[in-house]
Amino acid sequence: MGVSTSAPEQGVAVVTVDFPPVNALPVQGWYDLAAAVRAAGADPKVRCVVLTAAGRGFNAGVDIKEMQRTAGHNALIGANRGCFEAFAAVYDCEVPVVAAVHGFCLGGGIGLVGNADAIVASEDATFGLPELDRGALGAATHLARLVPQHLMRALYYTSRTVTAEELHRHGSVWRVVPREQLTEAAMELAREIATKDGSLIRLAKAAINGIDPVDVRRSYRFEQGFTFEANLSGIADKHRDAFVSAREDRR
Repeated sequence: MGVSTSAPEQGVAVVTVDFPPVNALPVQGWYDLAAAVRAAGADPKVRCVVLTAAGRGFNAGVDIKEMQRTAGHNALIGANRGCFEAFAAVYDCEVPVVAAVHGFCLGGGIGLVGNADAIVASEDATFGLPELDRGALGAATHLARLVPQHLMRALYYTSRTVTAEELHRHGSVWRVVPREQLTEAAMELAREIATKDGSLIRLAKAAINGIDPVDVRRSYRFEQGFTFEANLSGIADKHRDAFVSAREDRR
């Protein structure tokens, strides 16, 4: 359980997230993920990082239960800062990051894959931002990197999800494969990237980030300010409490 790093092949590091039951990360989990991605990218032997997850789905966002059982605003501040660090670590990773996505990719998961360099997904993968239903705002910055602007807005306002195949048609998912083929499909792309010169691939990553039309760090930080406003007004707690109660009732 937690975040682990392996090196299955020369030039490729695999960072795996495992927080049962649904990979909703606690505050420390986001920081651990950020540290693992940064360390993998800084390793001179690594030319590509694969970001993957164990269990039922790729990522279910922040651990709302942790937030609601923690007095004061420390957990909210920690989650916001932790997400910011993890998203930035993926974006700023010195080498390309390939996200291997299965099952659900929600909330913070969109922040991770939206900052990745490429996405390989299984046929059962779904992507979405249920933020408004959870009393939060954010990661529209990253959803906008996956779908056109008006679709992003509709998905954001409705909290609906889209399938991997739909994102593939929009060009944001590289390949869609059966679940059992996901790891090999992600490794196949990572393997091809890892054949490049290590110094050149790092220069290429820096160059591509440098020509991005949107500063994803500043844009996401701007969004987070509205999450704090929703929290201070009491709206956020109402929705988070309802979410936690609904989960408890289903047990």
